[in-house]
Amino acid sequence: MKPRPRSPGLAAYRLALAALEPLAPRLLRARAGRGKEDPERLDERLGQPRCARPPGEIVWLHGVSVGESVSLLPLVEALKERRPDLSLLVTSGTRTAAELLSRRLPAGVIHQYAPVDGPRAVAGFLDHWRPATAILVESELWPNLIMAAAERGVRLALVSARMTQKSALGWRRSPGAARALLQAFDLVLPQDAETAGRLQGLGATTGPQLNLKQVGAPLPCDAAELDLLRRETEGRPVILAASTHPGEETLIAEAVQGLMADQPGALLIVAPRHPERGAEVARTLGLAGFNTARRSAGHRPTPLVGAYVADTLGELGLFFRLADVVVMGGGYAPGVGGHNPLEPARLGAAIVTGPSVFNAAETYQAMFEEVAALCAPDGAALTRHLAGLLDNPAIARRMGAAAMAHAQRHGAALNEAMDRLSPLLPGEAAP
Repeated sequence: MKPRPRSPGLAAYRLALAALEPLAPRLLRARAGRGKEDPERLDERLGQPRCARPPGEIVWLHGVSVGESVSLLPLVEALKERRPDLSLLVTSGTRTAAELLSRRLPAGVIHQYAPVDGPRAVAGFLDHWRPATAILVESELWPNLIMAAAERGVRLALVSARMTQKSALGWRRSPGAARALLQAFDLVLPQDAETAGRLQGLGATTGPQLNLKQVGAPLPCDAAELDLLRRETEGRPVILAASTHPGEETLIAEAVQGLMADQPGALLIVAPRHPERGAEVARTLGLAGFNTARRSAGHRPTPLVGAYVADTLGELGLFFRLADVVVMGGGYAPGVGGHNPLEPARLGAAIVTGPSVFNAAETYQAMFEEVAALCAPDGAALTRHLAGLLDNPAIARRMGAAAMAHAQRHGAALNEAMDRLSPLLPGEAAP
């Protein structure tokens, strides 16, 4: 085992969190009261799992929220296929991610909430599960969790790692702590060249680039429900606004209203990034002049419905397949930086997005150059692009085919990642 560097800064952090940890139950209950935590599973956040540990070796995978958790699914499938002898534990930090994972994780994979980063909660979690390998995704650098796992001999990987310039500047104020934390990892696979440079500058040794959001199978859907929705919307152009944020629904609704003279039967479907905003989104669309219905209330997109709020979890695969054009959210909301376009691309969707997509800049730039997606810098441009794609379905199909081809080229990265991860996995079970 490689030596684990120590840091006075991390020691001070541990002492500070130990002093604050008695407040954790009260804070978690307050969050549960606001719907931010699952009140039935707060023990898991405190390092007190209720689920029994299975026998044998465990590989633990962690992604904090919906995007990170979903990006883990291809890796979970690949691990199950390559190493069926291992038990897999997946943790997440948000209630929405847990609800989605409950629908999407393969049979036999355990889900738990990740513990808060207090020393006692972390120790309880690690003592119970005793993972042999931990695979953390994106930017989950919780010092107590990482260092305690390393001290127990857990082999650590940070994959699809992402670090913004702001985060890097913050860590540079504690260079010793950053170096100790990053050197605890046996493997670091950055998402992009910018992240690789930032991590290397903080002391990490990085491997080849891997962005888990760029790999994986198409999102699943209920085939019978898709067939029903297609019958219900037959003859109507369908525009899906996916993963939207506050403020974007108004802009998109106004853009769609701008093409209603030429597309009077068009149906706008809005799938907000956070489904709990469904009532708010419905009010916004109503104020924009749409007769609105909500899926979470059991409503159907009847001919009288002009805007349908898809405020449910785990159904984007359904609506990506139904839509004639997909407007990817996050590109018009300040500070969000856009969302992954490869999920609709894998399904051959014609994709339009806003101008602020720094979180997926390389992917979008390549897709723009290949005419596999379009950028609409404002509402007027969005109206023009939507009208052009709906008026010319052959062009929309060619864009969708280009998007699918782009997405398929990223599949090889997962095999390379698995090859890199294999030496960190516990030995094969004896025959």
